[in-house]
Amino acid sequence: MARSDRNREDAFVVDISHIVKSVWQRAWIIAVVGIIVAAVAFSYAAFAITPTYSSSIMLYINNSSFAVGDMSFSISSSEISAAQSLVKTYTVILKNRTTLEDVAEKSGLSYSWEQLYNMIDAAPVQDTEIMGVTVTCTDPYHAEKLANSIAVVLPMRVSEIIEGSSMEVVDAAVADPQKVAPSISRYTALGLVLGAFLALVWLVIMALKDNTIHDEDYILSNYDYPILAKVPDLLDTGAKKYSYYRSGTAAKKQAGGR
Repeated sequence: MARSDRNREDAFVVDISHIVKSVWQRAWIIAVVGIIVAAVAFSYAAFAITPTYSSSIMLYINNSSFAVGDMSFSISSSEISAAQSLVKTYTVILKNRTTLEDVAEKSGLSYSWEQLYNMIDAAPVQDTEIMGVTVTCTDPYHAEKLANSIAVVLPMRVSEIIEGSSMEVVDAAVADPQKVAPSISRYTALGLVLGAFLALVWLVIMALKDNTIHDEDYILSNYDYPILAKVPDLLDTGAKKYSYYRSGTAAKKQAGGR
């Protein structure tokens, strides 16, 4: 390998070492920025975001046989995939405008059907014929009322639309004062990681842009020039006092004083 190629390779290694050393020397910046961003994220989650609460019901889908129009179906309880398809069908019926308006009227709460549409989620429970419905809103008691109203309204709507089908309430909703969002601990952890990462990126960029020669090892590793002398930092209190003489005098003067 030619000497110039070896110097370029060594320079790359030294650069990486310099970046690591530079970042390590300023690791406190990473910690401080991470803590500051984590504090901001904590404050945002605790005071700026409105907490939400949820309440759930479970409904059993009795689907031994039913008919839609001129088509009739017979489904055994063991056919889980068919039950999941029914849950999807019932979810569409649930989130229909007419059904949601009936739910709002039954609950006595002033929510529009568009608001309820975004507040309601439905899914099969553990791949069974049981349908779980969850209502999430900013008031835990409103969530309870809406969920229990769905337990009354949805079975009636399903029986009206799908002949021979019925639903039974397995578990009614109860008010849960434990908020589901936001997670303050999650926001804080994400803020800490994001702040530390941004500080690390900034330090790496600053180290890459730093072309200052910090010591003689950098010169010896990257250039074929010999070091003839060192210039001390006279402003450093720990630096040695180097002497010099004026031509034609024998008075010894010292840097920083006579």
